[in-house]
Parts: sequence; structure tokens; C-alpha cells
Amino acid sequence: MSDNEIPQEKKSVLVIDESLPIGVIANTSAILALSLGKLVPEMVGEDFEDSDGNIRRGITTYPIPALKGSPEVLRSIRAKLKDYESDLIVVDLFGATRTTRSYEEYIQVVQDTPEDKHEYLGIAISGSKKLVNKFTGNLGLLK
Repeated sequence: MSDNEIPQEKKSVLVIDESLPIGVIANTSAILALSLGKLVPEMVGEDFEDSDGNIRRGITTYPIPALKGSPEVLRSIRAKLKDYESDLIVVDLFGATRTTRSYEEYIQVVQDTPEDKHEYLGIAISGSKKLVNKFTGNLGLLK
């Protein structure tokens, strides 16, 4: 990068179906955030030593807001994201996680289910702030 280039601002968000039970919302958020941590490892800070000499593990170095959506909003956002997958990291989570007992079974159900039949629990999106905001800027915080 040259001296006059400014690094592009990055942003990550979770969009969660707000009508889900609180436990499912928490689980969906955890799964999506863990997947983002794997796919965007630079978002997790380094381990460090505290004042007592204890090692503290790195956490995310920037916020990951959880935004609210409905099943229709999630489906619409996901459809629009398809054209931008080369520029964004997108992780979606389906309702099949609520009925399957293993990752292999989840894969099989997802592979056997047509796109229009999937129940989206949530979507994680990471990339340039401008592009992430294009899809999520009008969504409120999940409270």
C-alpha cells in the first residue's frame, strides 16, 4: 500500500430473526460470530497478560452489532448478497440446526432442501463498511 492510500474501513454485522426465542437468538449469534472469527481471523485481538500476570485471550477488536430482521428481511438480504459474495464474507444459518443432531446431518438437510424452503435464522456479513451498510444500514439493533 502506498503512503497516500487509506485502508478501507471494515465492518461486520449479524442480522438475526427477531421473532426467534431468546435462546435461539443467542445460539445463532454465537454460531455466526464464531464462523466470522474463523473467516476473518484478524478481527480477533492478540492474547495479553493482565496486571496479575494472567493470560487473557484475545477478543474481537471491533464491535459486531446484532441487528434485527424478520424472516422476509433475511431472505431478501440473502438474495441481494449473492451478487456481492466475491466482495463480502457471508455466513448464513438455517433452521435445520434446530432439528439436526450433527454437522453431517445439517449438511445433508441443507443440500436436500431447495433455497426457497430454507428458514434463515441469521446472516453474518463482513467486508467494507460502505458495502455492509448498503444491505444493513436501515436495520435496527436487536434488543
